[in-house]
Amino acid sequence: MEKLASGTAKLGLKLSDEQLGQFETFYHELIEWNKKFNLTAITDYDEVQTKHFLDSLSIVLALPRIPPPSGYHVIDIGTGAGLPGIPLKIVFPHVNLLLLEATRKKAGFLEHIKTVLGLNDVKVVVGRAEEAAHLKPYREQFNLALGRAVAALPALVEMAMPFLRVGGRLIAQKKGDIQDEVASAKTAIKLLGGNLQKVERIEMAELPDNRYLVVVDKTAPSPAAYPRRPGLPAKQPIE
Repeated sequence: MEKLASGTAKLGLKLSDEQLGQFETFYHELIEWNKKFNLTAITDYDEVQTKHFLDSLSIVLALPRIPPPSGYHVIDIGTGAGLPGIPLKIVFPHVNLLLLEATRKKAGFLEHIKTVLGLNDVKVVVGRAEEAAHLKPYREQFNLALGRAVAALPALVEMAMPFLRVGGRLIAQKKGDIQDEVASAKTAIKLLGGNLQKVERIEMAELPDNRYLVVVDKTAPSPAAYPRRPGLPAKQPIE
């Protein structure tokens, strides 16, 4: 895990031997389970370190506090193989993490990996964000919402903001030319009680392909009608 250790040092993080061992285990379990069903197209050892693990941890550039305070509740929406949520949990083991995933097979991997890595205060929920966000245990309960390769920004905003407490933060990880996507999300951000705080380009040699963090702060409650039914935020985005 030399590439990961080197990259995280540039983010101001120093990983312990135990944490690096957890990432090593995460890698091997990911590759083994990937033989059964599709979790990732990236399987090369060095590339997983940078394009998955280091990319996930780049969200620390947008965290309000490092380390996050105790009692910090994080939801990773459409987490897939547990990215970026599990890398964040490995580095900051005291946070409470909810991994939301609609595909049951992927959720099975998440249940397995949290046990293998010995991660406490991690809950795996099988479901769609559009439905889970209306449930009392989850609505406006989180300090931080994460979204990585989930949906276009207007749809992600609609799905994610209702999970956040007022004062919470959405960090959306995006790649490429995102100016139009950010502009198209401004109406949704305002309607859902958010404020676009910043769009930060990740300036790291290990992550060269125009990666950004779109940061939206929750400044007011989200209207009760949102998010709309499953699929609608993507098909008919608020614009």
